[in-house]
Amino acid sequence: MNRTRLVLTGVAVAAAIAMSGCDPQPTTESTATSPSPVASSAAPTVGAATTAASSVANDATTVKACADIKKDIKDNAAKIGKAEKIGPPAGHFAVSAQWAAGSVAILAHSMGASQAVTAASEKIQNEMMSLSDAYNESADAKPSKKALEAAIKELDAACSAA
Repeated sequence: MNRTRLVLTGVAVAAAIAMSGCDPQPTTESTATSPSPVASSAAPTVGAATTAASSVANDATTVKACADIKKDIKDNAAKIGKAEKIGPPAGHFAVSAQWAAGSVAILAHSMGASQAVTAASEKIQNEMMSLSDAYNESADAKPSKKALEAAIKELDAACSAA
């Protein structure tokens, strides 16, 4: 029975991973034409405008990533709460799987964000996977979430700076 649940949990995690790739991110293409020899004095302005437009696009992507990641964290916390109500021994598989699925969602939504947001997201993802591993190892696991909370605060700081 436990092996069946483990297999089903593994399938659920694999499905969550596969589905996380289904949300296509909008792509922006910036095209710059090479300046003619006569208009060579305008080249820095075009380059600066392209850089500014790229910066605005990156900022918009980072802001969207921050919003999506914060939503993922809240959604995951609610789902973890439901899974914890199942109780040991079966509930620890559900909790472990939810931590893993939540970490995948965080990772998927951090793509394209600024380096600071991406780094903070990776820390959150790693902490969530550590919690997943801890719950998977023991039915009575009560791992500390302090490292995850610190990583979330780091994400909040990175998002507020973006």
